[in-house]
Amino acid sequence: MDKKPQHPGASRPSFNGASRPQGAGSPRPQGSTGPRPAGSGGSRPGGFSGPRPGGFSGPRPAGAGGSRPGGFSGPRPSGPRPPMHGPRMPRKEEPYAINERIRAKEVRVVGDNVENGIYPIQQALKMADEMELDLIEISPTAQPPVCKILDYSKFLYQQKKRLKEQRAKATKVVVKEIRFGPQTDDHDYNFKLKHAQSFLQEGSKVKAYVFFKGRSILFKEQGEVLLLRFANDLEELGKVEQMPVLEGKRMIIMISPKKRPTA
Repeated sequence: MDKKPQHPGASRPSFNGASRPQGAGSPRPQGSTGPRPAGSGGSRPGGFSGPRPGGFSGPRPAGAGGSRPGGFSGPRPSGPRPPMHGPRMPRKEEPYAINERIRAKEVRVVGDNVENGIYPIQQALKMADEMELDLIEISPTAQPPVCKILDYSKFLYQQKKRLKEQRAKATKVVVKEIRFGPQTDDHDYNFKLKHAQSFLQEGSKVKAYVFFKGRSILFKEQGEVLLLRFANDLEELGKVEQMPVLEGKRMIIMISPKKRPTA
């Protein structure tokens, strides 16, 4: 079998700078280590040539500030930074106006350590300052407003203490209900009367009513007489707070306990 003739001078392509593929650009001199001349159009590592991907070529624009986290590039947005936390809660207002917060031109000053009377606001403030205390507006709706010269923190403590004592003394009103029929017999009446007496003695109110069922509404006058008799039998322990009144199918009377005399 005949062998193909080999042409003299033929050689395999080499990438050592002796010869380069077509379109790769002008070869660099062998052994050169300096920067590539501008516009040389040489190949990029990996065999890529031409402009950079993404259409970016040339220097980064001014103000870019380097790469940003999250893959964002370009200049940072201008303007104030957004707040790191949510909106602040409004400051709780003081329950009383004090010192320079008092807007009245003149006030009535009362108290134990001052001469009671009406003073211009500047004079009243001067009086409080000389005593190293606060001018407190305790009645802003009066004409003129009423003020006291006291230590403000001590005044608030006394107000909270007084309110706490009032709540402790306040008792919940308990209402006990007693139901009658329009034709209640004496035995049932006396049984419920004893219950009402015990309720009033313990300080509870009694709500007695006559319930009219069906055609028994025709006996409403009889129900009213029954309730008035009931209130009369409880006269020593309670007083009538509401006279008999018809509400729907019920006629109601309210009896509240009498205050016991203090020893």
